[in-house]
Amino acid sequence: MSIIHPELKEKIAHLLQGRTILVTGGTGSFGKTFVRTVLTHFNPRKVIVYSRDELKQYEMQQQFEPYKHKLRFFIGDVRDRDRLKLALRDVDIIVHAAALKQVPAAEYNPMECIKTNIMGAENVIETAMESSVKKVIALSTDKAANPINLYGATKLCADKLFTAANNLTGGRDVRFAVVRYGNVAGSRGSVVPFFRRLAAQGAKELPITDPEMTRFWITLDEGVFFVLSSLVRMHGGEIFVPKIPSIRITDLAAALGPGIPQKVVGVRPGEKIHEIMCPRDDSLHTLEFDDFFIIKPSISFNSSNYDYSVTCLGEKGHPVEPGFEYNSKNNPHFLSVEELRALHEVKA
Repeated sequence: MSIIHPELKEKIAHLLQGRTILVTGGTGSFGKTFVRTVLTHFNPRKVIVYSRDELKQYEMQQQFEPYKHKLRFFIGDVRDRDRLKLALRDVDIIVHAAALKQVPAAEYNPMECIKTNIMGAENVIETAMESSVKKVIALSTDKAANPINLYGATKLCADKLFTAANNLTGGRDVRFAVVRYGNVAGSRGSVVPFFRRLAAQGAKELPITDPEMTRFWITLDEGVFFVLSSLVRMHGGEIFVPKIPSIRITDLAAALGPGIPQKVVGVRPGEKIHEIMCPRDDSLHTLEFDDFFIIKPSISFNSSNYDYSVTCLGEKGHPVEPGFEYNSKNNPHFLSVEELRALHEVKA
């Protein structure tokens, strides 16, 4: 938690004090790190893990035994509106992390991805408005910006749903926002475990999809911190985008498999060479802050007139230049091979 400024940590602590938090997809890489961080460093009344995998819930119960008095597990799917509504009784904050996120799998199983990522998002929104929930943060992805694959398209749809939900609240005291960031280092869907496994098995070469490929890179701890800080910063309707480094896929392979030759195998279905987090077409709605961007909603809300250039923490931002785009290729900050090796604790 050293990456959180003491004053910001105090604000987060105040927000979470005595609150009940539900995390959809809570048994995933992000969910487990988020739950551990909240239970270790803050004092919520209760944290509810909502997911559909009973084995992962059982394993997580064993791992989190010291926190069992504040931790609850709820087997359920975001596709199941009634089950979700039941789980949200007396919940104050939702962190929506549940998604089908494997790009090739989504290309081959489009309706399954749509049911979870779009219809599931709608269920989260509707049940949140029918309950006592006050704040909802939905996790997005860089693939939602100018999407070329189905996964990205469904997440863009979900982003729009969560933004527009702020116009449907009426007199209810609930607000919705989105956090968008890039690849999470070492998460279940990351290429890191794949490269590590090949290197450990003595592979003669590491497969590279394209030598020009770049990606945004964030650690799980940084992702959790950014979500927590966004919960404090949000007015409602924003898409929060952190300023994070990029990596070259060739550098990542060199860091994880020192001395192992690389072989170009071609991009996978629906894969981009470079990723975008703030599209050029959104530049008129994008504000830059010291450590992050906010993409303002393109629609106005009947119930509010927020000044998005000032966050709820008092941080002040300014409009970006017209035509500005934040992508993994033009990012001024790239991690070196040595930095990647240190980040993933690999010895040369």
